[in-house]
Amino acid sequence: MSSSNLQALTVLLERAEAERDEALRFLQDAERRAQAARMQHDQLSQYRNDYQSRWKQEFAQRTTIQILGCYQNFGGRLDQAIGQQSGIADFADQRLDAARKVLQERELRVASVRKLIERRRAEALRTQMRQDQRTTDEQAARAAARGGNPLNRLVA
Repeated sequence: MSSSNLQALTVLLERAEAERDEALRFLQDAERRAQAARMQHDQLSQYRNDYQSRWKQEFAQRTTIQILGCYQNFGGRLDQAIGQQSGIADFADQRLDAARKVLQERELRVASVRKLIERRRAEALRTQMRQDQRTTDEQAARAAARGGNPLNRLVA
């Protein structure tokens, strides 16, 4: 394999690794966003449960129509906020899944380019070994044609 082919594949590998690293950073960011969205959803849900518990105790003692209306109004807004946050969390999870798929594709590309480089290097090594063997065979054949042992020159 020529050095220019190897150099081109090395550049391709570097680019694929850079894209993979970028995809990894995007995945980590998506994980943080999804976790934050779920955490906020959980906090809102917990707040709603606490709110309902407090008001049940309040209603057991005393209540008015006006207070009941305020409770229901705020509870409705809280439920709406929880629903919106659930949608945000679901969207963040979808983006997280998409980021995982992109990262897998990029990792597969890096592995493919590495495998290609490995094959090309192995092929170049086999070619070099065959060339070396031919050269050795040719030298031995020339020495035999001259009628001498090629090792005699080393001894004499």
